[in-house]
Amino acid sequence: MPSSTRAHGEAPLRTRGKGFAHAIENVTRTNSFALVVFIILVVGLVGVGIHAALFPKEAGDKAGNSSTYNWDYLKKDNGRFYYSIEGKAESRTGVDVSEHQGYINWDAVAKDGISFAFVRVGNRGLTTGKLSQDEYFEYNAKAADQAGLKVGAYFFSQATTEEEAREEADFVIERLKGRNITYPVAYDHERLADTSGRADDLSPEQMTKNAAAFCARIQEAGYTPMIYGSMKDLLRYNLPDLAHYNIWLAQYNVNAPTFNQYFSIWQYSNTGSVSGIDGNVDMNIQFLAEEK
Repeated sequence: MPSSTRAHGEAPLRTRGKGFAHAIENVTRTNSFALVVFIILVVGLVGVGIHAALFPKEAGDKAGNSSTYNWDYLKKDNGRFYYSIEGKAESRTGVDVSEHQGYINWDAVAKDGISFAFVRVGNRGLTTGKLSQDEYFEYNAKAADQAGLKVGAYFFSQATTEEEAREEADFVIERLKGRNITYPVAYDHERLADTSGRADDLSPEQMTKNAAAFCARIQEAGYTPMIYGSMKDLLRYNLPDLAHYNIWLAQYNVNAPTFNQYFSIWQYSNTGSVSGIDGNVDMNIQFLAEEK
């Protein structure tokens, strides 16, 4: 914002149309203190410009802030949501899968308008705490990529401590080596209906520490971390402490999400139908743009 600085009764500094060198000359004629302030201001503004160029506003930068999507742009066609601004598609459609879907024909999935897939790497046992690899992980990760889909991954956590969360992250990282993972790696910690889990009664503080430990380890390995959950799951965290991680929201049976914080992916159904997948599958929409 343009401004003028007046030094105790002296005339305001005027730089419009005079150039940088002329501005410094004018400041020098007033006093050296003003010169120092002027130089610091200019250097600071240049630094902000360089930072903005190198680190543009991306989804992760908005995490923890209020969503600014305009739900008037959210449409539905044949059971699938899409986000379109003035006729331009600003979303992608995806699925997330595990061994529960069994064998998947990924070429057929790709031909049915699916752009991305999150594949489950594995899980920690609800009661035993044992780490297990998903039976179809290796096939799904490879075949989805070969079919041209963008591939992400997720892990079903039951970590009760930060050490266990890091153990889960290391388990995931080891299995992602050599694979073309271009989408985030999600931390999925949720309570299951009608089933008791070893981590059901964790405090918000411990939940938050566990998620942060998992995500930090994933990020150190060069992947993009993400936190998955329903609104009820997500409110078990101290979300402001996780604001630099992106959110994957699960919310069903609504015409538009009601979660008031920023998220980039919305899982809107667990009863979707996609060619190449037998039975129901989770459906997701990734938002590529916000309201301008």
